[in-house]
Amino acid sequence: MLEKIIRPKSYTKTFDVTIFQTPDFGQRKGYKKVYRMAIPAQTKMEALDQTFRLFNVPDTMPNDYYGRYITTGDIVFIDEGRRGHFYFRLEPGGWNEVNRVIIR
Repeated sequence: MLEKIIRPKSYTKTFDVTIFQTPDFGQRKGYKKVYRMAIPAQTKMEALDQTFRLFNVPDTMPNDYYGRYITTGDIVFIDEGRRGHFYFRLEPGGWNEVNRVIIR
């Protein structure tokens, strides 16, 4: 008889996350890279949510982070290597995938 293969229900991988912000809140041009780090998560959306939580509570922010809180209009880039590159902008309704051209 074949034994049942037991696999973990949750598989966590590491997402390479880069935060882009404009010099002043509310601007639509002039995005600059402000921080890059690895975030463990199961999905891109979970990585985005963890990034938001991490960079909106002063006690959880890394000591070498000098940007502002993540707010509406900020962009998070997720690099999955061969699986693709994804840009997400924080909108009032949540994260929306956007085109890379916006970063310029």
